[in-house]
Amino acid sequence: MTAASLPPVAPEVTATLVEDLSPRLRKRLDAAVIKLGSRPTHRDGETVTIAVDDDTELRLHAPGGVVATVDAITCGCLLAPACVHRAAAACAAPAADPAPEPEPAAESAPDAAPDLAAQPAAPTVPDPTPPLNSTPTPGDTTPPTAPAPATTVPTPAPDEATPTPAPDEATPAQREAAAALWSAGAAVLEAGVAGAGAVAQAALLRAAHTARLRHLPRGASAALSVVTLLRAARAGDPSYRTADLVTALAELLGTAHRVGTASGAELAAVRGRARRPYSPDGSLRLYGLFTEPVVTDSGHGGARTWVVTADGRLCTVGDVAPGGVGRALGVADRTVRLGDTALTHRELGRAGLAVSGATVSPDGRLGAGKGVKAVTARGAAWTEPPLAALWETPPAEQAARALRSVSRYAEPDGGGSDLLFLDVELLGAVGESGGTCLLARCDGGVPVRLAVADDDPALAHRDNLMLLATAPGTRLRIIGRLVPAPHPRLTLLACSHPTGESTVDLGFDRLSRADLPDPGAPVHSAPDRPGGPGAESPLHLLERRVEQTVPAGRAALGMVGDVTAEARRLRRAGLPTAAGLLTTLRASAARRERDLFGRLLPADTDGFAAHWLAAARYTAAVAESLCAAAWEPGPAALTHGPTEATAPRPAGSPR
Repeated sequence: MTAASLPPVAPEVTATLVEDLSPRLRKRLDAAVIKLGSRPTHRDGETVTIAVDDDTELRLHAPGGVVATVDAITCGCLLAPACVHRAAAACAAPAADPAPEPEPAAESAPDAAPDLAAQPAAPTVPDPTPPLNSTPTPGDTTPPTAPAPATTVPTPAPDEATPTPAPDEATPAQREAAAALWSAGAAVLEAGVAGAGAVAQAALLRAAHTARLRHLPRGASAALSVVTLLRAARAGDPSYRTADLVTALAELLGTAHRVGTASGAELAAVRGRARRPYSPDGSLRLYGLFTEPVVTDSGHGGARTWVVTADGRLCTVGDVAPGGVGRALGVADRTVRLGDTALTHRELGRAGLAVSGATVSPDGRLGAGKGVKAVTARGAAWTEPPLAALWETPPAEQAARALRSVSRYAEPDGGGSDLLFLDVELLGAVGESGGTCLLARCDGGVPVRLAVADDDPALAHRDNLMLLATAPGTRLRIIGRLVPAPHPRLTLLACSHPTGESTVDLGFDRLSRADLPDPGAPVHSAPDRPGGPGAESPLHLLERRVEQTVPAGRAALGMVGDVTAEARRLRRAGLPTAAGLLTTLRASAARRERDLFGRLLPADTDGFAAHWLAAARYTAAVAESLCAAAWEPGPAALTHGPTEATAPRPAGSPR
């Protein structure tokens, strides 16, 4: 049995089943989840049956695809309904909310999971983004006052949900829900992945459910993201990355803390939106740009076509649903769900549309409501207006705009796109620890590394990039997605055809050697280490301590020895704030007070979480600053083959 073979379970169902277990059964819950994962399953319509043993069956009834009530999970063992099997099945299944978002079929659609980040801003928590040239007092290890943990957070019934609060301040109920989110997140940080089992996850699910009922969908979504990543980490999922869980925890803790201090527009952003609004946009003339495959870790697949309005705005038309990469390949040649057009996604990427009654979401997605009418129109080449204007903005300005969009702590619905439009000269393949990428040089001399957007062999990304690497000297007009890094880096999505006659959707279209101007040209060698203002930054000394906490918890960081040498190196590099945060974080992790009789007192979980949050936010802010600086053109240009140009260094970067 795998999590994918089970229907999603509503968070409140899982939380209730775990809370109803006796203390003895709670201790056995994690082992029961693992044991249940090895048992066979059978699906019959809306019911999934798990063979607990030869004589006992466990059933999950999911009308509409979701297990929505506690009674929908039944077990045939003698201890049922108070057995551990029902709770184990709920913990093994994926969380039902938020569901992966399909492309809109009406004028409003559910929100996709928001960005896993938030800016913590409260007078009682260390400033997560202190000025890069500020110097905190290294010896001051007194933890700040964190939000008081909620000992018991009752789950209001749907008819008792708190009314939508006034826009200027959070209600007491919202503050209580936010405190519960903070407490659940701080407990995960204290225990680490190894100790955050089913019981800790149930606390997160309960807090998420309460937050959603009290109109805090952003915090609720962050809590569910943490649960999903914890389960992936504990199951050994190869797609799991510790950095993702760091970002999710920082989003959860930061959002929870800001609820009590934010007001006005900031509070609205902290609350988030449960549904994505689609606003009328009248009549639009759209020009196709390119089409990319969409394949998610949750098993969904489809295609997204990018279009440009007459005034230069980027919009998308998509079709994403369960099906994985197989569906993505099929959807590309299906008719676009927008008005009465007969264009497929791949055709729209090179054609045009005239749309009336258009509706557009804040992130540029076009709605497909009943009032939307669309007919086929002439498209435009990448060298013709309005598309040509996309390549006229300097790369550094494009990178700064894209960085605001992909920031780990960007506000939801901040707008903007993470795409870059560049004219480049290919330089050849370059080896990296994660594989091989393509090195190119932008107009202006900035070297950029072009990586594969998706490694799935069914898609054409990898083969196309490796083929382009054999044609150094080729000039192309490309579209890529920014990858935040201390050196210029993109995932390559589309490019002009090497012959200049058309465009290539690199995920769907496959190039051949006959398409290259000189397929027999030798491959240029390239440096293994990228340059840029952040290439030698010691920021990783703080980043690794932030990440070290997540797998093993606060105790693991507390056992780290003296960090004076690391702090000294950060100061020499012009990062005194990072040095102070490192010293304070380590001291907070190691501190354990004793009572008058010498007995250890409980650890200050909230204080440590506050220090960790400040360090996580700071490292993200500095990393983004270094990324933006790397795109600035330097005085040195690439002259003899693919050597790296050096960009100006921002304040606080290594000298």
